[in-house]
Amino acid sequence: MLTTNAEFLRAEISDVIRLFEAAPDVYHHFIYENGRFINEVTVSGEKSVFCEEQPFEGEIEYKRYARRFAKLAVYLALSKATGKVMPWGSLTGIRPTKLAYSEEESDRDFAELFRKFGVSEENISLVKDVLSAQKGIYRKQDGDADLYAGIPFCPSKCNYCSFITADINRTGKFVEDYLSALEREISACQGLYRQLKSVYVGGGTPLVLSAKQIERVLSALAPFVTKGLEYTVEAGRPDVIDDEKLSVLKDFSVTRLCVNPQTFSDETLRRIGRLHTEKDIYRAYELTKKYGFDINCDLIAGLTGESYAEFCGSIDKTIALSPENITVHTLCLKRGAKLKEEESRLYVEDISRMISYAREKLYAAGYVPYYLYRQKYMAGNYENTGWTKPGKACVYNIDVMEEITDNIACGANAVGKKVFLSENKIERIGAPKDIATYISKIDSIIEEKRALFNLR
Repeated sequence: MLTTNAEFLRAEISDVIRLFEAAPDVYHHFIYENGRFINEVTVSGEKSVFCEEQPFEGEIEYKRYARRFAKLAVYLALSKATGKVMPWGSLTGIRPTKLAYSEEESDRDFAELFRKFGVSEENISLVKDVLSAQKGIYRKQDGDADLYAGIPFCPSKCNYCSFITADINRTGKFVEDYLSALEREISACQGLYRQLKSVYVGGGTPLVLSAKQIERVLSALAPFVTKGLEYTVEAGRPDVIDDEKLSVLKDFSVTRLCVNPQTFSDETLRRIGRLHTEKDIYRAYELTKKYGFDINCDLIAGLTGESYAEFCGSIDKTIALSPENITVHTLCLKRGAKLKEEESRLYVEDISRMISYAREKLYAAGYVPYYLYRQKYMAGNYENTGWTKPGKACVYNIDVMEEITDNIACGANAVGKKVFLSENKIERIGAPKDIATYISKIDSIIEEKRALFNLR
């Protein structure tokens, strides 16, 4: 339980407390006095006072530093009381790399700030490698944009999934009308950017659609695709991939596919609600590679009932396939997921060893980390990391995670972002989650989108 005199700090402090399982009660008192941010924290009857001098300009900076130092004070007090340290220290933000870039742009060494916040040296090194891998892709330029189209249908729903993905066996009646609405929304995106850096078709599982239905989506996107543009389709589950669909993707100049095993354990796949097997993974991968696509493979550390040895086996088997990108996610409790309904807290035995094994093996195989992000309720308070062979980093993932370009997003539950670089702010626009509502409101969705992105 948290007691504080500063309600505007409650949410941030609560995020820190959440890092510590079964955390003791926290009593927090904040004042700003004589140029100092003063946080008094009492945990298990022991009072600590933390004082930080920090100049600032305006209300926004004041609140930023107030939150930063309050989180650090509570983290240090809880760490002392429990004897636990977290891999990311008191950092609770989704994008540690954004903070690192902010420090560098102010001619400061981000590593000093990260150390102050208790971030491990291993994670500081990880962030340095991510920033290095992003060179040549990371840029802030007005008018840059990425285009996203979402397909919210899947063969079944995984127990960890919080997306609005719908079982196509139950929602097939909406597919044709959904595609018609999506085609209209995509067409309305013309003229909303100056320079398009990538196109991404995500889901859901886009390839759960028939070849003809996929062709409808790609035909709508064709006017936006220029020679050499990165063009990703999240093929997703191996059991929906076949020659006919891959041929359509190739005909429409798709360059990159995601073939996502999540695990190579048939038992784990069954437990999480997947309908494919390890054998299907190999079949789909080899078939996809035949067409010359760059491939990303997703894995998840901490899946329900999966052992350390099984996870390590999945890492080894994925590396042996040698895809251009490998993304290692950490299992996360998400609102709307079946797993969240079954678990209030997430404890995964050996999660630290799993993440360490993945990093060691991927580095040894010549992969480098090129983007990362964090979420609330992640097992072990770790992160999701995208790994790449040198020169094969995904432009879309970097742009979206660093929030440096406009994201023109189409489809149900798609969240678009307009980045105002000179003002250092982002405006978001979200479409309805419900598929039927999205279809019925497509005219207003298009109007709202054009109103935002025409602000240039």
